[in-house]
Amino acid sequence: MELVSVVIPTYNSESTLPMCLRSIRSQSYSNVEIVVVDNFSTDDTVKIARGFGARVYEFDCERAKAKNIGLRKSKGEYVLFLDSDMELTKGVIEECVNLMRANDRIGGVVIPERSVGKNFWVKVMDFEKSLYAGTRVESARFFRRDLAIKAGGFDESVVFFEEMTLPVKIERMGYDVRARIKSVILHHEQDFSLARHLIKKLYYGRTARRFERRYGLNLTGVAGRLGIFLRNSRFYLNLPISSAMLFLKCLEFIAVVSGILAGDEFL
Repeated sequence: MELVSVVIPTYNSESTLPMCLRSIRSQSYSNVEIVVVDNFSTDDTVKIARGFGARVYEFDCERAKAKNIGLRKSKGEYVLFLDSDMELTKGVIEECVNLMRANDRIGGVVIPERSVGKNFWVKVMDFEKSLYAGTRVESARFFRRDLAIKAGGFDESVVFFEEMTLPVKIERMGYDVRARIKSVILHHEQDFSLARHLIKKLYYGRTARRFERRYGLNLTGVAGRLGIFLRNSRFYLNLPISSAMLFLKCLEFIAVVSGILAGDEFL
């Protein structure tokens, strides 16, 4: 049974990390190691991680670099990258491994994601994610580790959609990164703040043009996202939520463009 490494960047994650780690330990696939890369948390994050048997490394760095550190420190044949507020449903890892075993041309696996929380905007984002199923907006999280290493990991010079940089690089090597399982990840976002969300989008926008130049994906454009929405019949079934989603996308677009105008801040 192949070893699967789960890499989790953390910072002051004590409120959600136990849930995340319990979901990993409760997987139907048992041969799993946990690697936590922590940005010097001031709460009990590190203590909690070690209590679940994780190997913990502390570095002051952005998320892409933290994931690359975890990738290099991991020992598995496969590697899964998670956020600390994510919960795996029981069969996620087993389904991913089975896909990889069945086809050696699969380099990355997409895991469907649901947003969970009572906040109205979380429900809007969950609806939005459902419309992206099977499109280029979805991004693989589970990889063959040898290919991830060969590709050089995630691009540390961008924060805008940095999670997509590794799948694109592996795809350019000739491997499939669009394989998709049925089991889902639950992304717990009950503490969602619209203001914080837009501030992050502004920050991400500072490297949006760099991302688009290097990876050939225009993810800031309105037309592409609108086309995805309008082609999906589910968009028309709940017009209040759809309207709120369009409003949110307009706010995000303004924030990202403001970040673009501010310019790259990374070398």
